[in-house]
This record gives sequence, structure tokens and C-alpha cells, in this order.
Amino acid sequence: MAEGKTVMRDVIQKIIATEAEAKRRVQMANSEAERILSEARKRAQELVATARQTARLDAEKMLATTLQTAEAEKKERLAHAAAEIETQVSVDEATARQVVEAVTRWVCGFHETTRGITP
Repeated sequence: MAEGKTVMRDVIQKIIATEAEAKRRVQMANSEAERILSEARKRAQELVATARQTARLDAEKMLATTLQTAEAEKKERLAHAAAEIETQVSVDEATARQVVEAVTRWVCGFHETTRGITP
């Protein structure tokens, strides 16, 4: 009977040792899983940061290109408008001379002659 108790004690000790080993392995697996998860989170944050920076740089480039295009279009429209105004407001030489003479008379006080008064 003593021999049976010894065998039983050995079996119980092996079961306890096996349970302890199983707990240790579970703890190691949990630790490894936490480490892997932590690394994955860190890598994901790095990827997000990189993607945001890339998107910001792309947006800045697009904005700069759009501003350049808008500025070029503005200059083109202004040039077109100036050309349009020049063609619409063209004055022949005789009309220009008459305008200059009328302004000169007005400035010099000769405009009163137009109302019958001599200076």
C-alpha cells in the first residue's frame, strides 16, 4: 500500500508540474501576443502618420498647382479684357486732337467763349 501511495504522489506531482508548465506556457504566449499586438499598433500608427504626411504633401502640391493655374488664367483674362477694351475704345487721330483742344480751351479758360463771353 505504501507503494500505491508513492505512485499516487508521483502522479499528483506530475499533474501539478504539468499544470505549472501549462500556466507558464500560457503566460509566455500571452506575453508574446501582447508584444506582437503592441508592435502591430506601433507600426499601424507609423503607417497612418506616413499616409497623413503624404496626403498633406499631395494636397499642398495640388493647391500650389491650382493657384498657379488660377493665376495664369487671371493674367490671360486680364490680357484679353485689355485687348477688348483697346479695340472698343479706339479713337482716331482727328477725334483725339479735338478732345485735346477742347480740354486745353477749358483749362485755359477759353470755355467761356463757347457761351458767347470772351476772356
